[in-house]
Amino acid sequence: MFEPLISYLDSVRARDPAPRSRWEILLYPGVLALGLHRVAHWLFQARMYFLARFVNHFSRALTAIDIHPGATIGKNFFIDHGFTVIGETAEIGDNVTIYQCVTLGGSNPTNGKGGKRHPTLCDNVIIGSGAQIIGPIVVGERARVGANAVVTDDVPAGATMVGLKARSTLVPAEEWIKEFIPYGTPCDDPPCDDQGRPRRDCVEKLEAEIATLREDMAVMKAMLAEQRAPADAESPLKNGTSD
Repeated sequence: MFEPLISYLDSVRARDPAPRSRWEILLYPGVLALGLHRVAHWLFQARMYFLARFVNHFSRALTAIDIHPGATIGKNFFIDHGFTVIGETAEIGDNVTIYQCVTLGGSNPTNGKGGKRHPTLCDNVIIGSGAQIIGPIVVGERARVGANAVVTDDVPAGATMVGLKARSTLVPAEEWIKEFIPYGTPCDDPPCDDQGRPRRDCVEKLEAEIATLREDMAVMKAMLAEQRAPADAESPLKNGTSD
């Protein structure tokens, strides 16, 4: 009876080194939200929509995770930390991991049309924190979507992707050649070392850039002062004469 639950808790522990026991995992908001979603989804399939929504809203108030009762979720689904939104027609496969602040959103929710409008995540997918997966797209098996990505096109199976965002325009994800980083946006020159301390060379670079900017500003001020001096000397008002 408890074997599926134990198997699920062990799968979470395999992906998160923080818990010291299975009992601790039971308190995770993602685990609680998934358990309540199973109840809400059963009510939704039984066409008891009000009760399904009631369980959904109770779960959201308790865990800060909003999973629509109509969403289909496979085995060993893990939401790390929470603050996640999953839409009605979203489909999630087995062994999927989602980090905090992820949205599996629908396309053009203002047109009032139903149908498949949320993403499909295949088995063993990992979605980094803050990612926005929008529309009825497919994220292929074992794909990785980096932190803060905005994805509006299909992600090939096994690909590691990072999204780009240009102001308010959604831009399709592009292939990223670096190692997948779930918690932050990758960069060429990380500002911190492995212990999270600011790198000395980065601080020195910033100080050098600031010094260069100050020198440039001093030169520009001197040039402006030289340009203004002849004009001030030729001004009739300043020379005490007028027309």
